[in-house]
Amino acid sequence: MTEHVLTLDLDGVADKAALMDRCADALGLPDWFGRNWDALADSLTDLSAPPGDEALRIVVRNWRPYASARPEEWEIAEDVFSQAVDRVPELSVLLALGGSS
Repeated sequence: MTEHVLTLDLDGVADKAALMDRCADALGLPDWFGRNWDALADSLTDLSAPPGDEALRIVVRNWRPYASARPEEWEIAEDVFSQAVDRVPELSVLLALGGSS
């Protein structure tokens, strides 16, 4: 299986607005992305791997500081990622455990 990997690095992300901006930039989300949870969920399910790749992997790095600072927001983000993976079988969202303080 061939796969396309995108990295979502949350280093320095301190709030929802910064998370949404980082998602838009790192994941190449469309111009219509509304920077809210529903729009993120819709955008994630619209992502696809480039032609020739069978899977799309999103690796989330440096997520622990944001998760610790904003646990309620992080819980929603995890739910959004989880729902997207459930709806799009070729999509995986992976939380990198190393390199996060």
